[in-house]
Amino acid sequence: MTKISLYQEIAETIRQDILQQKLRPGDRLPSVRKMANQWNCTIGTIQRAYEELAQQGLVVSRPGQGTHVAISIPVEQASPFRRAALVHRAEAFLLEVLTGGYTPAEVEQAIRLALDRWRTLQVETATWPEQSLRFVGSHDPAVAFITTHFNDIVPNYMPQLTFAGSLGGLIALAENQADLAGAHLWDEESDTYNIPFIRRLLPGRQVAVLTLAHRNLGLIVLPANPIGIADLADLALPGVRFINRQSGAGTRVWLDAQLRRLTLAPIQISGYDNEVQTHSEVAQAVAEKRVDVGLGLETAALAYGLDFIPLTKERYDLVIPANVWFREPIQALVRWLATDTAKTGIMDLGGYDIAQMGKVEWLNN
Repeated sequence: MTKISLYQEIAETIRQDILQQKLRPGDRLPSVRKMANQWNCTIGTIQRAYEELAQQGLVVSRPGQGTHVAISIPVEQASPFRRAALVHRAEAFLLEVLTGGYTPAEVEQAIRLALDRWRTLQVETATWPEQSLRFVGSHDPAVAFITTHFNDIVPNYMPQLTFAGSLGGLIALAENQADLAGAHLWDEESDTYNIPFIRRLLPGRQVAVLTLAHRNLGLIVLPANPIGIADLADLALPGVRFINRQSGAGTRVWLDAQLRRLTLAPIQISGYDNEVQTHSEVAQAVAEKRVDVGLGLETAALAYGLDFIPLTKERYDLVIPANVWFREPIQALVRWLATDTAKTGIMDLGGYDIAQMGKVEWLNN
């Protein structure tokens, strides 16, 4: 292995600080004299390191003004460096957890769950690259799985996910803040999913309703169900701590309808106002024993090694306006959903019925 020179080591250290944003655009680097003292080397070594960074477009040096981080880092420079830095950090993390006894499958699943937390940002705060598909809607592990494979489906296209609930997704479509939405809204009057809500929220719009899967929804509890939860009525038992989904989530809509049928008032349930935005967060709260029970997907329970009490099977659809439907990324996604890779991958998550995956229904509202 070729040993790198000291100036290269110094340049690499500064480069990583820039790419990891420890040093931000416009920040002034220490003087060459100060850096020479810090690294116990000659001023010439530091000057050579700074020259190396300048050639890469990462810093700018001006007489009498010192050396500053470049305001705009060239894309052709930043992208490989950022990715290389990310891979390096990922490898260090993998070494740590695999040595600790975790399997690669467990690590992949954990990373996917962790990413879910970062996808609960509000639509208004999101910024989208030009080559992207803007997804807003209900949290679903299968959607997160699709995202991890999207570069294989449509190279150089980036899906941008915001988990804002089923209603939030349809509202984002109505306001042209999304390209497609994910929904599983149960209509109590018609005993159907999504269609009545789409007609109300997207009047005058032609949309495709693409079924992704049917999902098992139920109560998530600790292994062996130590407090003996059996059904929704037990949520009102003394001492039972519940965790809920946010208002506007399809899971919350279904729960509220069931509570009305049982003539149970929210005030009777300890934790009804304790809200989270994803099924993963529900399962995590149960796994950490912060609560006793939550309403969520079987796949989330499986991911955390928890027990699951099935209550219903719900339909999860992707709602796509006609002007978006015919774009190549969407058509590529539709084709990919018919592949064995997609079907096997989603089935392996657990808790999904894919018999109708890929079925399309057009609505002319």
